[in-house]
Amino acid sequence: MKDNLTDFFLLQDPNVRWVVIAVVLMSISASITGCFTFLRKRALVGDAIAHAILPGVCLAFMFTQIKNPFILLIGATISGWLGLLSIDFITARTRLKPDTALSLVLSVFYGFGIFLLTIIQSSGNAAQSGLNNFLFGNAAAMVREDVITFTVFSGILILTVLALFNPFKLVIFDRDFAGVSGYPVEKIELLLSFLTVLAIAIGIQAVGVVLMSALLITPAASARYWTERLRQMMLLAAVFAAISGVSGAYVSYALPHMPTGPWIVMFLTFFALISILFGNKKGVIAAKIQQSRNNQKILLENILKCLYHLGEKEQKFNKAYTINEIQSKRLMPASDLKKGIKKLQNRNQITVSPANLIQLTLEGVKEGKRVTRVHRLWEIYLTKYMQLPVDHVHNDAEAIEHIITPELEKQLEDLLGKPLIDPHQSPIPY
Repeated sequence: MKDNLTDFFLLQDPNVRWVVIAVVLMSISASITGCFTFLRKRALVGDAIAHAILPGVCLAFMFTQIKNPFILLIGATISGWLGLLSIDFITARTRLKPDTALSLVLSVFYGFGIFLLTIIQSSGNAAQSGLNNFLFGNAAAMVREDVITFTVFSGILILTVLALFNPFKLVIFDRDFAGVSGYPVEKIELLLSFLTVLAIAIGIQAVGVVLMSALLITPAASARYWTERLRQMMLLAAVFAAISGVSGAYVSYALPHMPTGPWIVMFLTFFALISILFGNKKGVIAAKIQQSRNNQKILLENILKCLYHLGEKEQKFNKAYTINEIQSKRLMPASDLKKGIKKLQNRNQITVSPANLIQLTLEGVKEGKRVTRVHRLWEIYLTKYMQLPVDHVHNDAEAIEHIITPELEKQLEDLLGKPLIDPHQSPIPY
């Protein structure tokens, strides 16, 4: 196994060198095209097209009786395109829902493809050897002619996406704006759909019909957990797909009885799990950390607001209060309150005396005043512009006060004309 690993990654075998290049380009072309498919929310369409490609491959072989990769690719593209048109036709011209149309096209085309593949395998034609690789993929079985064909088309697809990146980006994020800006939206969407079909047709030799949607969508979905920028998303998706493609090809090289497709999907799944857990934008752990920070922010601001209200009532903000007095103003778990007090003390927003009396510092008074001001401004906004009753605005203001930015606060002040009292006749501090 160690010798196989060394030979594979040193690319000493010319055939291995070509296969690695082809798999990398096929994986990259599918993944960057998949980013647009993913963002257009057409992931299941990709799965249906992948299955719809099989009859095109079989018919191309049956008509020519040769396993020429270029001819098979043309057949696959035409069949996939017909599958896509069938989905759109069923959705637009019948009362069937999109998911039903997808299921119909996927099952009918794939069933017909399996039927044709069975006929070919029972025909006795020696040239049909290897056609079954289109089901689960076997990149290691590709010959030089296959590699050249798929490499060329992968390169064309990648260059097309890079050349038309800005129009594609504009159409998928703001179709209406793209239209008024003079872009031929329908033609661009048609080209995107064609590129999706082509990417799937190219990739089935490596991953197979059954699992092609994983190579199309999984890298994009994984990358989405790490970034909100399309360029970075495409780059990450390409890296995930390329690594998975090479790893899957190595398994097929080292263990010839192992198909490439399932192993590529296994490696893609690994990246997906890592992204779901640790992604810095939408990962589970990142979300938990952000939620904890938000809860802490809300707790600290509520404590400062309570102390400010207590001082406001007595017109004396330098007075010290006990924990019980704070809890009488706003009920909070004692453990959370103690943690919040310690945190605020470290921030120099409150002081705590040896007798456990809590007093606002000048910085604490400033922050407590800000939270109170934002709360009362929002209450005015809700009553004046949203026409909500006075007794219905407090809870909404409690929720929104912690996320209003200084810029939004300034806009509220300007919009409302710097009012002096809120709907409950409480003064608004400035």
